[in-house]
Amino acid sequence: MKLLPPVLFLAATAHAHYRFPKLIVNGVAEAQEWVSVRQTKNFQSNQGVTDVNSPDIRCFQNRAGTSVAKVAAGDPLGFVAMAEISHFGPVSFYMARVPEGQDINSWAADGKVWFKVGEISAVENGGGPLTSDEKTWPAYKQTSVEFTIPTALPSGQYLARVESIALHQASSIGGAQIYLSCAQVEVTGGGSGTPGPLVSFPGAYQASDPGLLWSYYPLATSYKAPGPAVWLG
Repeated sequence: MKLLPPVLFLAATAHAHYRFPKLIVNGVAEAQEWVSVRQTKNFQSNQGVTDVNSPDIRCFQNRAGTSVAKVAAGDPLGFVAMAEISHFGPVSFYMARVPEGQDINSWAADGKVWFKVGEISAVENGGGPLTSDEKTWPAYKQTSVEFTIPTALPSGQYLARVESIALHQASSIGGAQIYLSCAQVEVTGGGSGTPGPLVSFPGAYQASDPGLLWSYYPLATSYKAPGPAVWLG
């Protein structure tokens, strides 16, 4: 077997992973990386998080935030995937409201403050086996993903968290790779809903959760992403 030179091997390895460095507001992506998105620890390596009990599962944060994007309740909010979501699996979106008196740039978002607001999960095949391609996983190979801010979400400042779970090596516990980022947003024109259920990161997932495991044989016929139900307001 012909071996790749070290430089080419590293390039191929980096290409297989990804990050979410830019926010998309109403279809317009930020021009630069890490503007309203907190810079993640994989800003150079593109590596994912594999330990669901690590604090890195929250925002994978390397640097505090510096900017806040404004988005209206009921409008779409998305993230750019650099260079694409190159592993199959689900994508979920969470939000956490910044408490009054806290600085959004430094708020840690620990404790039970997160709620799920969107999910791009498996498309089931009428009882047939799921596949590991775009037919089953709509987010796979996409260069951006988005959800809609619930109209009932109260106005205020929030962290918005995107999470892509790569299942290609998830045949055993601890094999799933999680790629994530947190953006800082201010929601305007909101409603009076009460988001929930609330979960914490770490804490929301266990390494043995069925949604973090994937068997190539026999192939599953159904799939449920880990975490709480989506709050739609």
